[in-house]
Amino acid sequence: MQENYVTLEDIKENPIVKTLISVGNENLEVMGFTEHGFRHISLVSSIAYNVLRLLGFSEREAELAGIAGYMHDIGNSVNRSGHHLSGAILAYYILDDLEMCPDELFTVVAAIGNHDEQTGQPVNSVAAALILADKSDVHRTRVRSDKSIGVDIHDRVNYAVERSFLRVDAEDKHISLELDIDPRISPVMDYFEIFLSRMFMCRRAAEFLGCTFALEINGKKLV
Repeated sequence: MQENYVTLEDIKENPIVKTLISVGNENLEVMGFTEHGFRHISLVSSIAYNVLRLLGFSEREAELAGIAGYMHDIGNSVNRSGHHLSGAILAYYILDDLEMCPDELFTVVAAIGNHDEQTGQPVNSVAAALILADKSDVHRTRVRSDKSIGVDIHDRVNYAVERSFLRVDAEDKHISLELDIDPRISPVMDYFEIFLSRMFMCRRAAEFLGCTFALEINGKKLV
């Protein structure tokens, strides 16, 4: 079997990947979760790619981060619980069918399997970039209906975020997540109540990449 140079465009055009993303997002809508569809995975893919490129990693390693970012939530098509593990297994079969070389395949699989904050770890540079990209996507565009803002803290916090930007300073080796939050919609403490573990995970990911990490909300450094 000849090993194939699998590109991000190959993944984007793959009909199975497209279906898994669509079904997973539909499943999560039924469960009451925020948007996890093409908007989210496209953004995560782009950010993960840019994190590694800005820090001087190779074009190929950055593309692997983009591939992992695009595929990281396909496990939602099975179940939200353990979606990082089922997603890693699904990714294995898809990438193996595309004849991706084994070392790249398992780099991507490990990244997907380690992006959940409960058990995940930045086991490689691709995983670290995926963690930073995934956890930085907090924004009102992820909220499916404004009717849920008053009763669901996750929707309320996401809706309160007017701007989110992951800044990578390659010279100073520093990564910061900048958020602008409207306190009239949600107090800043609500963000920490549900996302503090994600910020600690981002710090570990940044440290794996040789960087420091900070969270800035409304212009003030908080973590």
